Amino acid sequence: MPRASANGIEIEYETFGPADAPPVLLINGLGSQMTRWPVPFCEMLVARGYHVVRFDNRDVGLSTWFQSGDRYTLSDMAADAMGLLDHLKIDKAHIVGVSMGGMIAQTVAIEHPQRTLSLTSIMSATGAPGTLDSTPEAAAVLTQPAPDPTVDEAAFVAHGIKNARVIGSPAYPWPEEALRERVLSDMRRAFNPKGVQRQRGAINASGDRTEKLKGLNVPTVVLHGEEDPLVPKAGGLATAAAIPGAELRLIPGMGHDLPTPLYDTIIDAIDAAARRAR
Repeated sequence: MPRASANGIEIEYETFGPADAPPVLLINGLGSQMTRWPVPFCEMLVARGYHVVRFDNRDVGLSTWFQSGDRYTLSDMAADAMGLLDHLKIDKAHIVGVSMGGMIAQTVAIEHPQRTLSLTSIMSATGAPGTLDSTPEAAAVLTQPAPDPTVDEAAFVAHGIKNARVIGSPAYPWPEEALRERVLSDMRRAFNPKGVQRQRGAINASGDRTEKLKGLNVPTVVLHGEEDPLVPKAGGLATAAAIPGAELRLIPGMGHDLPTPLYDTIIDAIDAAARRAR
């Protein structure tokens, strides 16, 4: 896959669909590689008439990994995304983010409004108190380290499957084999747990965006699962309340993942925000 030199780092990325179609930039969440926007999902967006860009955030996947002691913020990660658009010669895009990626997408809209055609914030939050209060079981997903896959791959896979079940959508459970393959695929492509810690630091360092979100003037859809145990529904409610004119879409039975049966629902939200920008 191609790589871009942007904002002082190397970014692994992939594009789908005709370059002259309206661009959609997909930004992923904490520790998640761009492959968590699966190819079928991207192809469905292309079928709706969009040019799709997915990429690995810094410190994950095949983009630049930082070193122990390095610190950065969501603003730095938003600047990475804008550097990628510069590399691709894209002036403006529909910005879509999931979880931490939603926080980065919000930051793009705040700090780079001239580059933001529309905003879709998915299972994310403003950073205000109470908007990131996970259940104890879901919080453990972030705090309990995975077994070393080079020592015990089976234990690593079991740990990954368990975590996916804890935060996943209760109404749309993944088949066991699909989860197993996802865990293995992620690990074999890139495994950087220290990068996840630095990304968490970026979230914590970036604080509450509520007041800045109130100043946005961009078509926005906020989508959130009713059953999200990791980023509670309060995060979506607060985001929609902060952004003027934002549309809130709460999805029954959805947790903190993007299950295949909800692809159309998620793409409908992206498309709705984009159409409001035309």
